[in-house]
Amino acid sequence: MPRDSRFIALLGIGAAATAALCAGAWLQAGPAAAAWVAACGIVLVALFAVSTALRYRRIAQLSERLDRALSGERNVSFRGMGEGELAILASQLDKTVTRLVVANEELEAEKHTLADALADISHQLRTPLTSLGIELELMRKAAATPEDSQRVRDCGRMLEQLQWLVSSLLKLARLDAGVVRLERRRVDVAALAKAAQDPLAVAADLAGVTFQARVEPGCSFMGDAAWTREALTNVLKNCVEHTPAGGTVRITAREDTVACRICVEDTGPGIAEKDLPHVFDRFYHGAGNATRRDEDVCNPSGVGIGLSLSRALLVAQGAQITASNVSPTGGARFDLVFPKVTV
Repeated sequence: MPRDSRFIALLGIGAAATAALCAGAWLQAGPAAAAWVAACGIVLVALFAVSTALRYRRIAQLSERLDRALSGERNVSFRGMGEGELAILASQLDKTVTRLVVANEELEAEKHTLADALADISHQLRTPLTSLGIELELMRKAAATPEDSQRVRDCGRMLEQLQWLVSSLLKLARLDAGVVRLERRRVDVAALAKAAQDPLAVAADLAGVTFQARVEPGCSFMGDAAWTREALTNVLKNCVEHTPAGGTVRITAREDTVACRICVEDTGPGIAEKDLPHVFDRFYHGAGNATRRDEDVCNPSGVGIGLSLSRALLVAQGAQITASNVSPTGGARFDLVFPKVTV
């Protein structure tokens, strides 16, 4: 039943006009004429109501088909609307949806092509880098002096950092292209924290930085364990690189009715206030880069990739990451939030 106030008003006007004409006919020609006028008025009002109801029904059908098309259904036709203004509107909608479907198919094809190209680029880059690493190891073993051996080791370290940078850039490109497939399974946070620390154990030990983890028993969330581990590892890596010897990087996690919350804190100098809004920006160089311990230009901590990759990986899962300082005197803090319900 149409609920348009104008439709109700028109029905009222029609009924009032019929009543007025019936009264005039009664006064001028008697009850028989009034009855004929009333019958004609009722028929006209009924025809108007039926035609309007059918029109509203066709509009509702158009709206329902449009909702199906917006939901991703591709085999939606707007034909069969008869003639008139609605038929013209349905024809235009049909053309628009067809064009959108074709554009979407072309976009999907471009994504697959880009994914294949990125896979090929990854292979073409990693093969010579791996070969170069093998050659450097052979050169180190054949080094004539300790100085030569140290230079080769430095080259090897920079090569590892270059491999990490290339890998991170390719992952960011795949995320931007929308070709990364993320799983959605139950992730145990205690196991996740341990897995994220393991790749950094040697680097943290050499830097004199210790890890501390305090995770509530049974703390978990729905997400992709492998990609989340990489995101958390990048956050921990950033903290280790900016924490002085003897410092600590702490991981705490808890779960409430709204979300699973993971907090990473360090005992370093913290993040400059002017850098806080930009720490997750790609290739952003903060003020702290000028005074970092490792001045190696190939150090990935100075190119602004790790935290950007972490945010991209988390946002793709519907999670959030924010940066702040533990206190005004120092200590960086990163909060990872995995909502239980994504709106």
